[in-house]
Amino acid sequence: MKKIDYKNRTLIMGILNITPDSFSDGGKYININKAIKRALQMVKDGADIIDIGGESSRPGADSISAQVELARVRPIVAKLIKKIKVPISIDTYKPEVADACLKLGASIINDITGIDVEMRKVVAKHKATVVIMHKQGQPKTMQKNINYNNIINDIKKFLKDRVEKARQAGIHDIIIDPGIGFGKTLEHNLLIIKNLSEFKKLKYPILIGTSRKSFIGKITGENEDNRLEGTIASNAVAIMNGANVIRVHDVKECKKAAQIVDAIMTKII
Repeated sequence: MKKIDYKNRTLIMGILNITPDSFSDGGKYININKAIKRALQMVKDGADIIDIGGESSRPGADSISAQVELARVRPIVAKLIKKIKVPISIDTYKPEVADACLKLGASIINDITGIDVEMRKVVAKHKATVVIMHKQGQPKTMQKNINYNNIINDIKKFLKDRVEKARQAGIHDIIIDPGIGFGKTLEHNLLIIKNLSEFKKLKYPILIGTSRKSFIGKITGENEDNRLEGTIASNAVAIMNGANVIRVHDVKECKKAAQIVDAIMTKII
């Protein structure tokens, strides 16, 4: 099982969506050859992890069956595992999808639902790493009726609870993700990035995913294809405030930006 080291520098998780309806790159990599080519290019550009997803989690997205998701993801994983040395992450909340992909050699499960009982069993069995993410509601309706008592405290409480449950299940390699854009308003997203140091108190590596998201568009007025600058800026602030992993579409550009922030923050070049 391939493990990751996020202690010395910011790691780059490259996004590979094998979906027809993801908000930014939906439909681009359904073809297996295009998907493999994209993954190889991201590794060449500096990706430390490749995150493969077969179901869109954009606001308003419909859920799909495990069978459909596996049909999209499994062939990619089976081929890619033989071609790259960096860890492969699977963006899924379905235990059967996770189990099948971990058997093929994937080593990380990126679970947007915060990992339920059955998923905990699967991750523990494979001794895999898990990303435990916070979200409020389901993708179909999560941007409606958003309500928190205190956004930072509520997310911290959720993550702490899920981390404890994961550890009780025998999982020790844990990354936390406060879930930018998943049941959050523009103000919530900005508060999370600004107060990321609060999540450091949980003493687990932090993953942040701001890449091309709608909160950037609300500020800049740009569509998904023109949010690189906003992505880089939000990632830079997140790294300065404690992020260990950034999940991005634009690996080459975000990698270079992260290197500069890392150099400034550590004073090591």
